[in-house]
Formats: sequence, structure tokens, C-alpha cells
Amino acid sequence: MMIIPYLFVAETEKMGRGVFTSVAITADSVIEIAPVIVMSSKDRQLLDQTLLFNYIFEWGKEKDHCCMALGMVPIYNHSYQSNCEYIMDFNDDTITIKTVRDIEEGEELTINYNGDWNDVTKVWFETTE
Repeated sequence: MMIIPYLFVAETEKMGRGVFTSVAITADSVIEIAPVIVMSSKDRQLLDQTLLFNYIFEWGKEKDHCCMALGMVPIYNHSYQSNCEYIMDFNDDTITIKTVRDIEEGEELTINYNGDWNDVTKVWFETTE
């Protein structure tokens, strides 16, 4: 596991806790590599009935498993204009967080829950009008 030392968790205005940086970070920087706990589709059915539903990732090339990431990964908030992306490594059972643009000191680090950092498809918790 690897987390750069200048990341920290703090309260946000609207989304509970989030991950922030205490220094500027350049684009294409790996800021975290987190191990995951891989679970079966049967486990997923049980997890979908709990609060963890909002924190697990679909896992595997066929998305037939799920996982719980360790480290700070579950705390990154969603943004359709995210400043980070996540990369799943199904062989090493890790998720890597990498910046997609320069990040300013004090800025919140976000990921796009759709998987691609610029995917604007509505996510499950967004309400439609």
C-alpha cells in the first residue's frame, strides 16, 4: 500500500468527508495504491443491502465480483469533472489513484464513480428532475 504523506481527510461542505492535499500536485502523479478485498457476486448481494453498497466497486474483467478498497479510496468523492482517475489492477488486486491535471494546495481530490474520469453518465445516487 502507498499513500503520499500530504493527503488528508477533512469535512466537505456538501459531501461529508473527502480527501484533500496539503501541497500542490502535478498532473499524472500516482498519489495512492491501495489493496482491495475481492468478494463474490453472492457477497455483493448481501453488501447491496448495507451502507457498504455506496463504497464497493464492481471488480474483474467481467464485473462478476466486487471489492472493498482499503486506504483512502472509499473516501474520495465523486465529480463529473474529477481531478483524479482510478486504475484497477485485477492481477495484483489493487486500485491506483492518479491525478489527471495539476492540483492546487488545499484542493479536494475527486474521482468519477463511472470509472472514466470524464464520463458524464448519471451515477446511482443522482436524482433526475
